[in-house]
Amino acid sequence: MTFQEFDALRESLSAADFDRPPAFVANAHVTGLSVARALDDHGVPVVALDRSGDGAAPPSDAVDYAGRVTYPLDDQAGFREDVEALAAELDHEPVAFGCMDEWALTFAETEPEGVRLPFADSETLDAVLDKTSLYDRCEELGVPYPETHHLSRTDPDEAADELGFPLVLKPARKREFEEAVGTNVIEVADREEYRDVVEMAEETGIEVMAQEKVPVARGEDQSLASYVPESGDPLAVVGNARVRAPLGYGTSCVVETAENPALRERALSVVEDAGYHGISEAEFVYDRDRGEYVLLDVNTRPWKWISMPVRAGANLPMAAYSDATAGVDSAPDYESQEIQDARWVSLEDYLPLVAGGETGGVLAGADWQALVSGAFEESGDLTTAVYRPSDPAPIAHRLDVEFADRDYYCSC
Repeated sequence: MTFQEFDALRESLSAADFDRPPAFVANAHVTGLSVARALDDHGVPVVALDRSGDGAAPPSDAVDYAGRVTYPLDDQAGFREDVEALAAELDHEPVAFGCMDEWALTFAETEPEGVRLPFADSETLDAVLDKTSLYDRCEELGVPYPETHHLSRTDPDEAADELGFPLVLKPARKREFEEAVGTNVIEVADREEYRDVVEMAEETGIEVMAQEKVPVARGEDQSLASYVPESGDPLAVVGNARVRAPLGYGTSCVVETAENPALRERALSVVEDAGYHGISEAEFVYDRDRGEYVLLDVNTRPWKWISMPVRAGANLPMAAYSDATAGVDSAPDYESQEIQDARWVSLEDYLPLVAGGETGGVLAGADWQALVSGAFEESGDLTTAVYRPSDPAPIAHRLDVEFADRDYYCSC
């Protein structure tokens, strides 16, 4: 699928003949690709939206149309106008899937006319995404979280004295911090580094918090992947991030199903107490000193390894789509399957670790054979982030972007 400029995309959609509501998937990188594939498996048309065509999703066979819209952090009103104009060309109201915080929040905050939103309102999203209110809720519910000092409430020097060094600085809302400094977590080794980051945050008007450096048990991170409907039982799977790249605080690159009823209960208690409905990921790490899991974050949107719960039998995007289109005769229904074991790998992130001798033994010889042959798509418990022989264009596009040294950033 060719990535189109906005006017061309609008013209294409005006001529499109969808027999059911399509999905507007934004942005269109690894997470967007996974959502598109999950929906396409059930015959849902997908329109991929982004500010650039260099993401993984646009060339996928799972995407019907792809094109440029105004980036919400540049011009929120412009984004809303673009989405409304595209929706107005369709015979069915599209269902929105925001695949990073800024896209999901802008859908919720602007509520584009003619677009179905399969998640809670912006006030509820804010209450979950903002770590200040999130940790306040954890305190009330008795859900463990790292020792944290909100620098809008506590003198920064006093917070540093309490925590000691090294410590971690995080934003209350991570995306605006990522835009400013290129990451959502900064570990500082001493007071000089600490003051530099605090001053930068003050100058840019970003609320930050000082947090203990949790003595994490590497390879034990767990998250609850869930879809919570407005009414009814949640659909949820626990995932264990076996490997991150870089090791420690890096992005997940190998994730597998895990059994942890207590973590499931704690995660859902936070999400449901906030009144949130929709797709979310509640991230925990295992604190060696406490001997228990502590909650770091809740992402109120799809995320990078969402293909893992899909492979396990919990197609969260389809569950959300099905609820959002209830009553539309042409829209497919969805019923979850019995949850099975599943594993997910991002080869783009995992292979450099293996090549550098930083990890090994997580994938066995039979796994590599299944990956190379493509047999993993038809049988077994393994799935991937981008690479799939039945849909080769996304991985070929990723290689083309990397080899051409074009700059496409997405923290997913």
